Amino acid sequence: MKFKIDTKEKFVILQPEIPVLDANLSEDFQASIAALPERSDRNLILDMALVQNADPAGVQAILTVYRQQYDSHLSCALTGLNNTLTQALRAAGGDAELNITPTLSEAIDIVMMEDLERELLNGEEE
Repeated sequence: MKFKIDTKEKFVILQPEIPVLDANLSEDFQASIAALPERSDRNLILDMALVQNADPAGVQAILTVYRQQYDSHLSCALTGLNNTLTQALRAAGGDAELNITPTLSEAIDIVMMEDLERELLNGEEE
């Protein structure tokens, strides 16, 4: 699967270059992201601007990647979603737990804020 990748010091922006994330691509989507060396120890921003639609398997793939980031004590934000994808993700994953932003700039702000919050909390525990 092809991605546009923009790697920064504390985060990586991945933009899947596909119009539809369906059951045929969902496993490849998850495996490709998990295997990216740029992603290790960095927060993740999924820029879904080129993805126009996703079936239930595709929505679950996005949510799986999202949750894996938090399981690894890293942040994730979704941006560039159209209304269809936004509604599908909120219905499947619950609005309260997802960082969905209208702009890339806001997604960066969220992951950087959460990263700072983790650093501060870890500093207090020592």
